[in-house]
Amino acid sequence: MKRLVMKFGGTSSADQSRLDACAALIAARYKQGVSLAVVVSAPAGMTDQLSQDVKKADPKEQWPDEGDAVLAAGEQINAALLAMALRRQGLDARSLTGWQAGVLTNEKHGQAKIQNVDATCLGKLIDTGTIAVIAGFQGLGPDGRITTLGRGGSDLSAVALAAALKAEACEIYTDVQGVYSADPRIETHAKPIKRLSYDELLEMASQGAKVMQSRSVELAMAEKVVLRICSSFHDGDELTTGTMIDQQAGLERAIVRAVSYSRDEARIMVHAMPTGPKALKDVFAVLSRAGLQIDLIVQSPGKRAGESTLVFSLRRADAQEALDLLTNPCHNLVFQDVQLDQEMAKVSVIGIGLRSQTKMAHTMFEALYTKGISIGAVATSETRISALIPADHVEVAVRALHNAFDLDRT
Repeated sequence: MKRLVMKFGGTSSADQSRLDACAALIAARYKQGVSLAVVVSAPAGMTDQLSQDVKKADPKEQWPDEGDAVLAAGEQINAALLAMALRRQGLDARSLTGWQAGVLTNEKHGQAKIQNVDATCLGKLIDTGTIAVIAGFQGLGPDGRITTLGRGGSDLSAVALAAALKAEACEIYTDVQGVYSADPRIETHAKPIKRLSYDELLEMASQGAKVMQSRSVELAMAEKVVLRICSSFHDGDELTTGTMIDQQAGLERAIVRAVSYSRDEARIMVHAMPTGPKALKDVFAVLSRAGLQIDLIVQSPGKRAGESTLVFSLRRADAQEALDLLTNPCHNLVFQDVQLDQEMAKVSVIGIGLRSQTKMAHTMFEALYTKGISIGAVATSETRISALIPADHVEVAVRALHNAFDLDRT
């Protein structure tokens, strides 16, 4: 019998009416004769509320194990409620915690990583016709304590279980009709994309598109789990209206598929630092030891011979820490001045074979130039071209790029 994993997000399961709608979708799949494992998130807003409760009880973050016990409760509540909704439809359903489903993690509470999924018992359960409704976002650490997988961790739970069960596919149900060519809240002409490669979806997730957690896409790519992103609010057939993600091969010609953006960016400019690799090595060694993730990097000649200017971007939340590290005298870094600008954003075009096509870069930069948008740094790969821009120009940039690459006609 074929196995299928279905995952429902927080907006899809926010209240009783939405849980009943999820149950109807699950029942329709069950009637097709597949073994079903369903992963569910906490109701929309519940995890944020539980996080606030944890902060009040543990303001110094001394007891992350107890914090995880609180945070995992939202998914467990929704799993049981959805199981009851399925039973009202006459179906055999049972709720399970993450550890009951066999999800084993390391000991890092709050950001645990899955070490193994023993889905032997789960597979036997669903093959008997029982629908397993599993609390996402959680697992069991080596000390026998509940762990959580970080923001968006229910996606990771679903993909990991699909891989362990050797499922035909993992369907991710959300409040939008698949992956769009741009954020439809900004670009009204954005179109749903029928099919993407893992690489393209991973770039979109890592460049700010709130589609799926990037860790879950990486796992799907590694384990060759076919993904389908569908809407739980749409009455059409999700097999034809959603977005399929698999190992689709890229074509020789460059194809821009989407425009993504991130508002969570800051820029640091280091002036009058010595040229040569040693100065760069010293700067990034300091940042690396602190675990800070750097994205776009540009080095250009300075005003005087033997000097250069270094520009790089990073998450806005990490910017002040990076500035403090660079200006700390104990690190003996050599430069004249350093500046921090926290009002930056990043806009990216995502597609196939972009780095080898100069026309793509020209189209992107011309579109930004025409709108008077300055560019602070650039990065390219085979599947994306990204530019650092002022934060207040994000919406204009997204619309300009969407139009420049004719994505409204895709």
